[in-house]
Amino acid sequence: MAPLILHGGKTNKNSYKTLIAAEYAGVQVDFAPNFEMGVSNKTPEFLKINPIGKVPVLETPDGPVFESNAIARYVTQLKGDNTLYGSSLIEHAHIEQWIDFSSLEIDANIIKWYAPRVGRGPYLPPAEEAAISALKRALAALNTHLASNTYLVGHSVTLADIIMTCNLYLGFANILVKCFTSEFPHVERYFWTLVNQPNFRKIIGQVKQAETIPPVQSAKKPSQPKESKPKVKNEPKKEANKEPEKPKEEAEEEAPKPKAKNPLDLLPPSPMILDEWKRLYSNTKTNFREVAIKGIVFVAPRARCFTCFLN
Repeated sequence: MAPLILHGGKTNKNSYKTLIAAEYAGVQVDFAPNFEMGVSNKTPEFLKINPIGKVPVLETPDGPVFESNAIARYVTQLKGDNTLYGSSLIEHAHIEQWIDFSSLEIDANIIKWYAPRVGRGPYLPPAEEAAISALKRALAALNTHLASNTYLVGHSVTLADIIMTCNLYLGFANILVKCFTSEFPHVERYFWTLVNQPNFRKIIGQVKQAETIPPVQSAKKPSQPKESKPKVKNEPKKEANKEPEKPKEEAEEEAPKPKAKNPLDLLPPSPMILDEWKRLYSNTKTNFREVAIKGIVFVAPRARCFTCFLN
C-alpha cells in the first residue's frame, strides 16, 4: 500500500483522530515533512488539495481527503478486520450519531468558549455564557449515557470514542477545570479511561487537566507609524485691515409739529363769570326759577365758555 501522508500539526487534536484510528486499524500514516502551519498550508501546492487551506489533509493513492472526521473514517475502513465501525448496522448508525453529537454539541461549544479567551475571536460575555450553557447541557446528556455504558457504542473502543475523546481533550487540557468537570463524574471517568489506553497514550502522551480558565486577552491594535508633518515656518501674523471708524453723525432733532387749532379758540371770550353764577345758584332758596335760572346752560365738550339761551 502506498504511504498515507498527513498534512497538519503534530499536536493538533484533529490530527490525533486520524493517528489513533490508524493505530487501532493497523494502518501507517506519516506526517508531511517540514510542515509549518501558516506557511505550508498557504502554498499553491497545498491549496490544490484543499482550496480553503485548512488542516488536516490526508494524501492517499486515490486523491486527497480533508475534514478530520472524514479522514478518520477513511483510515478506519481501509482494513475491514477491526471493530471501530461496529459489528451491525445499528451500531454503525449509533457510531455516526455520537460522532455528530461530539462535533456539534461538545467540540463546537468548547471552541466557542476557549477561542475568544486566547485571542482567536472577539470576546463577548453573552456568547460565552451561551456556549457554557450549551456545553453543560451536552455534557449532562453524555454523562447520563455513560452512567450505564463504559464506551459510547458496544463494549469496546469505536471511532465514536476516538473522536469524542479527542474533542474532550481540547477542553480538559485547556479550559475544563476540575471544579467544572466534577459535575459530570461519568464523563470524567470515561475521558481518563480512554486517554490512558495504550493507543491513545502513544499518540497524545500524558494528559494534564487545566488548573485555571485562561484569562481574556485584550485585543491589541497594531501600532501605526506616525506621519511626519512638514514644519511650517512661523510667519508674522498680518493684522486684518481695519476700516477707519466713521464719525458719529449727530442725530438731527425733528422740529415739533404745530398743534391743530381748536375752532372754539376763534370765538370771543365769554362775558359769563361762572363763579358768580354758582354763588347765585347756591344762595337762592326761593324763586329759584326766576332768580337762579334765567336760561338753560349747555356745556359744549372741550369748550372754554358757556352759551346761555334765555327764555
